Amino acid sequence: MKNEESLFERLLGGSPTIRVIDFLLENTSFDYSKKDICRNTGVSWNTLESFWQSLEENEIVVFTRKSGKAQLYKLNTANTIAKKLIELDNLLMKKSIQRLAPPKQRSLILAKAKN
Repeated sequence: MKNEESLFERLLGGSPTIRVIDFLLENTSFDYSKKDICRNTGVSWNTLESFWQSLEENEIVVFTRKSGKAQLYKLNTANTIAKKLIELDNLLMKKSIQRLAPPKQRSLILAKAKN
């Protein structure tokens, strides 16, 4: 379970839906079972089930494969809504870097983030 609140959560609140989306934003390269998502976000199974269908219907998450009995999902980075969420998350990180990093390091950090 995550201990620190992310910039994304600070802006949008720490609701279970936001925590799940934030987790998937931070881990776009991997797919996860719902059980893994619950474990990593601190969201209960019943709570996840209460909004999961909406994430699937809006194609924010996508089924990737089956591993044993578990179905695995990941953020649908081809989806327009998901792209905007990624864009927002990246913008929040850049703004945070600009506020916190010394002026000489800002451009170096931001240049590396673009690659």
